[in-house]
Amino acid sequence: MLQKDPITSVKGIGDKTATLYHKMNIYTIHDLIVHYPRDYEQWHDIVAIGELKAGQVHAIRAMVISAPAVLHVRKNMSVTTVRVRDHSGTCDIVYFNMPYVKNSLQTGKQYIFRGHVLLKNNRMTIEQPKILSPQEFAQNVNRLTPIYPTTKGLTIAAITKSMRTAIDSLSLKEDYLPEAVRTQYDLVDFHTALCGIHFPDSKETMLTSRKRLVFEEFLFFIVSVLVLKEMTAREINNAPMMRIDACADLIARLPYKLTNAQKKVWSQIEEDMCSTHVMNRLIQGDVGSGKTIVAILAMFLCIMNHRQAAFMAPTEVLAKQHYETVTKIAEEHGLPFKPVLLTGSLTAREKRRTKESIVLGTCNIIIGTQALIQEDVDFYDLGLVITDEQHRFGVKQREKLAQKGLQPHILVMSATPIPRTLALILYGDLDISVMDELPANRLPIKNCVVNTDYRKKAYEFIAKEVAKGRQVYVICPMVEANEEFLGDQPVLENVVEYTQKLRERLPDTITVEYLHGQMKPKAKNFIMEEFAAHHIDVLVSTTVIEVGINVPNATVMLVENAERFGLAQLHQLRGRVGRGKEQSYCIFISTSSQNDTLERLQVLNKSNDGFFISSEDMRLRGPGDLFGIRQSGQFQFHIGDIYQDAAILQEAQSCAMELYTTYIDHQRQPIEAHKAFWEHYEEITTFNMDFINI
Repeated sequence: MLQKDPITSVKGIGDKTATLYHKMNIYTIHDLIVHYPRDYEQWHDIVAIGELKAGQVHAIRAMVISAPAVLHVRKNMSVTTVRVRDHSGTCDIVYFNMPYVKNSLQTGKQYIFRGHVLLKNNRMTIEQPKILSPQEFAQNVNRLTPIYPTTKGLTIAAITKSMRTAIDSLSLKEDYLPEAVRTQYDLVDFHTALCGIHFPDSKETMLTSRKRLVFEEFLFFIVSVLVLKEMTAREINNAPMMRIDACADLIARLPYKLTNAQKKVWSQIEEDMCSTHVMNRLIQGDVGSGKTIVAILAMFLCIMNHRQAAFMAPTEVLAKQHYETVTKIAEEHGLPFKPVLLTGSLTAREKRRTKESIVLGTCNIIIGTQALIQEDVDFYDLGLVITDEQHRFGVKQREKLAQKGLQPHILVMSATPIPRTLALILYGDLDISVMDELPANRLPIKNCVVNTDYRKKAYEFIAKEVAKGRQVYVICPMVEANEEFLGDQPVLENVVEYTQKLRERLPDTITVEYLHGQMKPKAKNFIMEEFAAHHIDVLVSTTVIEVGINVPNATVMLVENAERFGLAQLHQLRGRVGRGKEQSYCIFISTSSQNDTLERLQVLNKSNDGFFISSEDMRLRGPGDLFGIRQSGQFQFHIGDIYQDAAILQEAQSCAMELYTTYIDHQRQPIEAHKAFWEHYEEITTFNMDFINI
């Protein structure tokens, strides 16, 4: 079995099950084996009832002392309760919608129960525990059991079984990382790492395996950036643009003054576009720093030089918002803009007409989503390519759009500031411009970090803001409830159930809807448009709203399980509010009482400066955060995290430079020691582009 083989090659995965895997973008064996655990569950020894601690997962050996009682509290909801005892005391066992469990429990008999412990009515209670035989418990105690991201209809147990079958059947040649590299950077071989990340026998095994897999993921990405950098470095601009006085006139007519940072960045862009080399530049600026007007100036310079400009956004909603902004500024200032919008939701007739206007040159600004890079989209004379929110578009996607024109200038915009040391590695093919100044009229967001006791006050505050005509975001880390245990971690809030909870606790006049990444694109766009149009008051969402929606009327963001996210991602999420004239607020609710976690979250309380926050994120991440913090959102690697794994990223860059330099020095003929690496690199690019589509 090869990595490029379809998922159905795994024994036990038929067409029906494959459809479920496809929902998680798993199509090949490679996709499956890089579907890494998001956490691990570690079973600890049995404790006495008197030693139970609320909020944790425990196993007890206890005798049933009362017959199970089943109470039907409402339609489709039953509660089964049974009391148990050991030498140290008694506690309650509770099951929801599992009335049949009473047939498995007999009064006077001993059982092993394992589940989440809660304190209810001053009594220790274990909810939904597994009932285990001594043999089952002995097999799992002190082991790390993987917990995979999953989808409805596909259990973690089923993924685990398929994973083991796939890895056991995988045909692996010699390790493609040279032995000298593995020795220099203290890396285990690929097969050992694969087994060790999915089925570790200890935390140490998992950590050494993870290091190898993080290293190679970064390595492949950086090599791809080096390849692209060499290609673009050789590009000479045979038709440099001419500086236009109208650009300065437009700046003078704007109803606000550009910040010093905007002026500096615009000067760099103008110099690039009028030079003899093709521009490849990144604008790295905080949310609200004014990147859009600088992009409009670049498009203005381009069309005044009689060439077309393309602007690619990550979502349809954001593309439409950019289209409306460009249209509005053109009308207000009498600019010769002829914009069109190209997205996937257009009708076939609309798409055909739009594509005709693009190739004939009757439009000069083309704004859209990834629809812009489809093969049947041709440009009349593409001179400038702008991509918004770079981390949503990979190196290859950017390159594909650039190939639509004859050496067009490239301008990339990112709203998530990251430390310069990391930016120089990750954006190695681009020159970097930094916007580290916000317009003077921006009201700073007011922040607070609180525990779950604050929820009632938070809901009251949300209701007051909505009564003023404002809108609210609520962020949860999960889409739906997960029936599997999360080790000793607290239960995570999920979008679906939380939406229902808010509907019950907020006034009936408040409209609450949800949004998440597993919804179909059409449904996602509909919800975002409804929220933008203020037909929805409170939007409960996963981090899918991190990019792609601009609602100045939204003034409150509440983030549940805030400790589960990186600081940089929380700051990016916070950027969804504070876009209007009204005061905005962000409430971070943490379920953790650990001092280091609270210290990390307090950084957000103290500062709204994205560059400072990203540096602190890198500094404060530690081994204990390994699976407790979701990725930053800046670069969605399968397993690596640019903040937590900054040291590995820097090592991978050194290795990539050495491998690539040797490769170039030998006229792109790899030396024998590196041959397996370059063969694997070429092979994997033919069927999987994840590491360069990040």
